Amino acid sequence: MLEIKDLRAAIDGKEILKGITLSVKPGEVHAVMGPNGSGKSTLASVLAGRETFEVTGGSVSYLGEDLLELPAEDRARKGIFLGFQYPVEIPGVSMVNFMKTAINEQRKFKGMDPISASDFLKLMREKKEIVEITSSLTNRSVNEGFSGGEKKKNEIFQMAMLEPKLAILDETDSGLDIDALRIVANGVNKLRNKDNATIVITHYQRLLDHIVPDHVHVLYKGRIVKSSGKELALELEEKGYDWLKEEN
Repeated sequence: MLEIKDLRAAIDGKEILKGITLSVKPGEVHAVMGPNGSGKSTLASVLAGRETFEVTGGSVSYLGEDLLELPAEDRARKGIFLGFQYPVEIPGVSMVNFMKTAINEQRKFKGMDPISASDFLKLMREKKEIVEITSSLTNRSVNEGFSGGEKKKNEIFQMAMLEPKLAILDETDSGLDIDALRIVANGVNKLRNKDNATIVITHYQRLLDHIVPDHVHVLYKGRIVKSSGKELALELEEKGYDWLKEEN
């Protein structure tokens, strides 16, 4: 599904990603861990198409296409979803209109008719149940006045509605209490199937107690320095990231 080879990226002339190579297959969950400043959020942003970052080398193939040649909106239309570390508020834009517009953009891209009002409401009911989100949130403007946990739950609700092929979750666990963490993780697990894939970017092993990854990668100073199974996350929890300095 996703093939990253020797990816390099910079911002304001400073190289952040220094040769990332990563392969993600359908049905897999990959966790990317690492300390602050290692390049985790930069990787997510580059894959999603944020123009703040300049790709200086390497290649990224998504479903057989050159991902780096696609504008951000086409990446989204082709099934790439980015869950933000700090979701923004959009006052005056209702969740209902926001989601209906997003879904219809995807349908238009695929040559489909707009979703009917009844089908849209049925879809919303189904997805709200999956991620345990209430109408009190979906009836408001996007993220306006939401707590940190509510914003993250709303991100997973949007993911559920859009049914992406590749979901990239950038520190979705940041600032969540135990209950919100469980709800977010359960939502991700319920949406997992053999045809989609997820990249979970996190500092902490606690999220991976709930979302069990197939592969764990340690990103350090712009490079993936270690990859293994879920046991690697437990090792990081025990040792922290200081031991990486000794090996690299």
